[in-house]
Amino acid sequence: MSQIQSAAITARIAQDLGVREAQVASAVQMLDEGATVPFIARYRKEATGGLDDTQLRNLEERLGYLREMEDRRASILKSIEEQGKLTPDLAGQIAAADTKARLEDLYLPYKQKRRTKAQIAREAGLEPLADLLLSDPSQVPEQAAAAFVDADKGVADSKAALDGARQILMERFAEDAELLGGLRDLLWDGGVLVSTVAEGKAEEGAKFSDYFDYREALKAIPSHRALALFRGRNENVLSLKLLPPDEAARPEGSVAAGPGECEARIARRFGIRDLKRAADSWLAETVRWAWRIKIHLHLELELMGRLREAAEEEAIRVFARNLRALLLSAPAGQRACIGLDPGIRTGVKVAVTDATGKVVETATIYPHQPRNDWQGSVAAIAHLARKHSARLVAIGNGTASRETDRLVMDVIKRFPDLKLEKLVVSEAGASVYSASEIAALEFPDLDVSLRGAVSIARRLQDPLAELVKIDPKAIGVGQYQHDVDQTRLGRSLEAVVEDCVNAVGVEVNTASAALLARVAGLSATVARNVVEFRDRNGPFASRDALKQVERLGPKAFEQAAGFLRVVGGVNPLDASAVHPEAYPVVERIVKATGKPVQALIGDAAFIRSLHPRDFVDDRFGEPTVKDILGELEKPGRDPRPEFKTVAFKEGVETMNDLQPGMVLEGAVTNVTNFGAFVDIGVHQDGLVHISALAERFVKDPHEVVKPGDLVKVKVLEVDIKRKRIALTMRMGDQPAPARKDEPRREAAPQRGARPAAPAPKPPADSGGGALAAAFAKARGGK
Repeated sequence: MSQIQSAAITARIAQDLGVREAQVASAVQMLDEGATVPFIARYRKEATGGLDDTQLRNLEERLGYLREMEDRRASILKSIEEQGKLTPDLAGQIAAADTKARLEDLYLPYKQKRRTKAQIAREAGLEPLADLLLSDPSQVPEQAAAAFVDADKGVADSKAALDGARQILMERFAEDAELLGGLRDLLWDGGVLVSTVAEGKAEEGAKFSDYFDYREALKAIPSHRALALFRGRNENVLSLKLLPPDEAARPEGSVAAGPGECEARIARRFGIRDLKRAADSWLAETVRWAWRIKIHLHLELELMGRLREAAEEEAIRVFARNLRALLLSAPAGQRACIGLDPGIRTGVKVAVTDATGKVVETATIYPHQPRNDWQGSVAAIAHLARKHSARLVAIGNGTASRETDRLVMDVIKRFPDLKLEKLVVSEAGASVYSASEIAALEFPDLDVSLRGAVSIARRLQDPLAELVKIDPKAIGVGQYQHDVDQTRLGRSLEAVVEDCVNAVGVEVNTASAALLARVAGLSATVARNVVEFRDRNGPFASRDALKQVERLGPKAFEQAAGFLRVVGGVNPLDASAVHPEAYPVVERIVKATGKPVQALIGDAAFIRSLHPRDFVDDRFGEPTVKDILGELEKPGRDPRPEFKTVAFKEGVETMNDLQPGMVLEGAVTNVTNFGAFVDIGVHQDGLVHISALAERFVKDPHEVVKPGDLVKVKVLEVDIKRKRIALTMRMGDQPAPARKDEPRREAAPQRGARPAAPAPKPPADSGGGALAAAFAKARGGK
């Protein structure tokens, strides 16, 4: 790629991100040299002007898109040039194209394709007939066509000649880049997507009933609705059609008085007018065919793809944001924990982990049917807690969770001296981990069923360290995650995991290979080598000792060292986020202040009295010095919040125990664009619709809540049959009165109308049914 192209890409990205070109150029150079986003964001602030990890991820993604576009541009130019059809004007248009769609529009007439009807017609010598009728509509089509009849060329009569000429013009119209661009914009800006139920699919596809008679402006359709529509179509329940603005505005069933706006644009582009000349009606019919048979279908497919891509991008962004919140949720810390994986017939699996997460004992108890060994189970938990000084009990939130929660409550009541605390944790993905290669390597002699209990215990101690062992897609905090591009989803989630791990830092002497593999610069192989080296030689005494690990070269060390912690090593800085390359800065601070490193660390008042600019040099600027002083003030600080537990209400264990108006405490399990799901301890998450998250208008639920948050909610509506719970976080809201005449559901948007934005505070009697319907949609995508 030329320097001019690279400069153009840099300028485009800078404009897109709203930053300076110099910032982008520095970041691109470092990425090309193999630097990781976490390393650049943390340790190269001077070079990038302080771009954070989110900006750098966006930059990296945009860089890939624009470079792909440049490669495609070069390929298109080469192809057209080889055909001998590249003119200076066309080359200029291709050079100026700023989107992939525009590039493909320009290339369309020159694209190698299967023999079309238009090509066959040209081979039969019918292009002069098409040109004649287009340029001189006074010609009588049948008479003009008679001169082109040639049985040897497959043109049997005038009708065949006219059909061939029409195919040539239709293809010409459909391959005009300027026309396509204008029609594309018209449909995107004003087109309406219409959905109807497929014949005979109403009962089978009842979950898509909101879309059986639905229409909405194409570009206004939110991500979750778009993905629901596409899922309905993929399951052959829904039929989707894109209407141009003028057609969508007409009353249903009415007939247009003349050609629509799209046909009129085609006609204007090629100078076709109805002046009652001999060929005018034939040309008008050609325009109609070109629109309906070629252009509309082409643009409909393309814009449906654009809508899907935008919807997937938003869904992936939601999943990534939720995953980040979950990974960075509060750890219980280094405290012994009892993990309980609830079950009924097969028993409750028990695993005890010590303060470091090491498994010290496992068991299986049978408090529930059919054995009903309640007393023995209470005694077993109390014995394990006392034996291993465990103060925490983590309970998986699956089947028999509340029954097991009641069991632990009984233990707490009978043995207050144990000072036990209990917490219900999500077990999403625990079964995936239990059967994984990572779990098999970690616990080769432990039964698969008990590995789940270990994972549950460790999730409470350190959610990040445990959840990195699971494919992020299996954690289940997304919105329609199975309907989106799995490669893009995986790439986005892997980036989130990497950013979270590096934001927290990793203790190299206790971390698993799975956790180490997420550290910037370390591959899975190098991470295993670190663990094997540690097992053979004992704990690392310093960061510098990592250089002895096989395949951990200078570049990997540079990228990883700042995120790895050596606690209790020979150099106290090794336990901080200060990068080894910046130790000379600390040495200058020590020399200037006369205080040794040990005395500096943690002396907040003294450190705040220092001026960062006093320690700046040619290599390390003020941003880096500020970070170093911040680390000395609070070395190895954890960005995660303080650990808290949720208290589910006693006696509320199933949906049958819920009553409208109840106020409960719960934990947010998932956040989507239309609201938040909250676990209130009844085996079924409730939905707080976006309109019920706060007293003020909320545009994005993530502004108010995130997964892991503990919230107070009020029950608005309970639908046991459909397993729906409508909740509100606005304590002034009142449950809607039950209606006996018809089931509650959210009405489909009215024909021709866009859904209104939610009002800051809708009437109290309007919430329940709409919330429940929104819940139904959401459950369809989980």
